[in-house]
Amino acid sequence: MNSGKSTAMLQAAYNYEERDQNVLIAKPSVDTKGDTRIVSRLGVTRAVDFLVTPESKLRADFLERRDRSIADGAGPISCLLIDEAQFLTPEQVDDALRIAILDDVPVLAYGIRTDFQTSAFPGSARLMEIAHSLEELKTICRCGRKAIFNSRKIDDVFVFDGAQVAIDGEHVTYESLCGVCYLEESGGVLGSSA
Repeated sequence: MNSGKSTAMLQAAYNYEERDQNVLIAKPSVDTKGDTRIVSRLGVTRAVDFLVTPESKLRADFLERRDRSIADGAGPISCLLIDEAQFLTPEQVDDALRIAILDDVPVLAYGIRTDFQTSAFPGSARLMEIAHSLEELKTICRCGRKAIFNSRKIDDVFVFDGAQVAIDGEHVTYESLCGVCYLEESGGVLGSSA
């Protein structure tokens, strides 16, 4: 959270396109923030090329769009960029690996490892298992230390139970915290027992 993931992804898309390379940008449909757009906290936005529903077959969707790009004369796809990759299913992460290996198209997936209860998202867990490389984007806690946990707030009150997914909105917000601040807010408990 707040590490600039979406901004970095949009910068990667710009870098490819500046060199006349075509990219596809996707995000899971469960991420309703921004609707069909990538929304960076810096204010940069961009429409996605497609949404990934929980039932989507990522590789089939990618291949369909790749073939359409070639048929329309736009050329091949040079990179698939995925925002909020923690919301992918493990099967969709496997498809991302197939795209990278079998279709020889780099897949850059941006997301977070764990939820507000310090539990891995299923998509993130699978990414950690099979990713070719991992690159940490760092952010800082309110105290100035490196933030390592995401905390959920409802109406400015920290909460440590509830559904794994609740998108930023009117009442739900998130704050990145270091271990010390997270444990202070949770009463010294990690996970859903906080």
